[in-house]
Amino acid sequence: MAKNNYISVTQLNRYLKYKIDNDENLEHVYLKGEISNFKAHSRGHFYFTLKDETSRINAIMFASNAMKLKFQIYDGMKVLVTGRVSVYEASGSYQIYVEDLLEDGLGSLYMAFEQLKEKLEKEGLFKEEHKQKIPKIPSKIGIVTAPTGAAIKDILSTIKRRWPICETILFPALVQGEYAKDDLVKKIRLANQYDLDLLIIGRGGGSIEDLWPFNEEIVARAIYESSIPTISAVGHEIDFTIADFVADKRAPTPTGAAEMAVPNLEDVKSYLNQVNLRLQNSLNSIINQNREKLNGLINSNIFKNPYRLYEIKEQMFDLLYEKLIRVVKNLLDKKVYQFDKLKTNFIFKNPTILVIDKIYLYNDLVKKINLNWEKIITDKQNNYLKLLNKLEVLNPITTIKRGYSITKLDNKIVTSIKDVTKHSLLTIEVGDGYLNSEVLEIKEK
Repeated sequence: MAKNNYISVTQLNRYLKYKIDNDENLEHVYLKGEISNFKAHSRGHFYFTLKDETSRINAIMFASNAMKLKFQIYDGMKVLVTGRVSVYEASGSYQIYVEDLLEDGLGSLYMAFEQLKEKLEKEGLFKEEHKQKIPKIPSKIGIVTAPTGAAIKDILSTIKRRWPICETILFPALVQGEYAKDDLVKKIRLANQYDLDLLIIGRGGGSIEDLWPFNEEIVARAIYESSIPTISAVGHEIDFTIADFVADKRAPTPTGAAEMAVPNLEDVKSYLNQVNLRLQNSLNSIINQNREKLNGLINSNIFKNPYRLYEIKEQMFDLLYEKLIRVVKNLLDKKVYQFDKLKTNFIFKNPTILVIDKIYLYNDLVKKINLNWEKIITDKQNNYLKLLNKLEVLNPITTIKRGYSITKLDNKIVTSIKDVTKHSLLTIEVGDGYLNSEVLEIKEK
């Protein structure tokens, strides 16, 4: 064989890549299988192997697509993969470049979960402002869960261990299966008829199908409408349900819910001991301070010689009395001076001057009033004559005297030929009487 018939490995891999990349059947491939050898790169890319019972294929999901996933990937997870098949030239291996990934059998449930979550979030059911505060020390707690299983045992044992004086009421409910959602709603509403401080709703771990009743809309709305502060404790720490988002508090596990619900008795005892110790120290400090004040008063010079306190007050009284005498004398002197000044006043000696001034003032005012009154009367007369002249001009009788007349029909003035008809009987008012006439003909101008 000729030497020039040989090609390089790179050329072969490039040729295979070209062939696969241009195969329409490999541009959009839908595979299902199990993940193994999963590795999340520091740059955000996912590398794993997709396998079934007899075969496997390498897979890569770039960070731009990986960041869109709402759940974690782990080895053993059965998935549905969408992507394209191509060749990685450096190793000569073909692999699938994953564009989308869903958990096998859970794709529809996951979509339903996301759609309901988005709907309720838009309605405001998840807002913090609607969430009630969890009481620090509840005396009565309701529990909505299955009557058997690890969840109820963990909750009850934890509450009894941490806060044994707390009363618990179990509302046994279906937590799995077709009828679970209706039963959960029924038990939540029943619990709201009791005088409870807190309500725990949940169950132990399981698959997403097992936990699905806690993703139902009617259950979410029942929790939202509950008047009792509610803790949701569904599944394990990695499990999230719609109930977790709408509840007032989410616990990672049923045991965690019980720990959130009640305080630890030993912690409370320790806290009370610390408070008691601080209270004793505070009281001792107050007592010591007051004792020092008392000793200071007992040893004070005034307390040993109380008469000196009287002497000080007596001396102060004398000073105030002397000051009062001076003030009264000054006031009297001032008033006497003012009185003497008044007696020597010219007006006081000749009071008739005041009367004469008032007479002058009166006469002056009378003159001004007379002048103003005459002017007012003259102005009014002039206005009257002007108005009389205007009325005379507008007087219809004057107009009639100048040769004009007023025509009336049934005591109504005729202003247009449209006001009368042929043979209408008219009354014509002239300067010295009335004329009765009949319309024989009507002509327009």
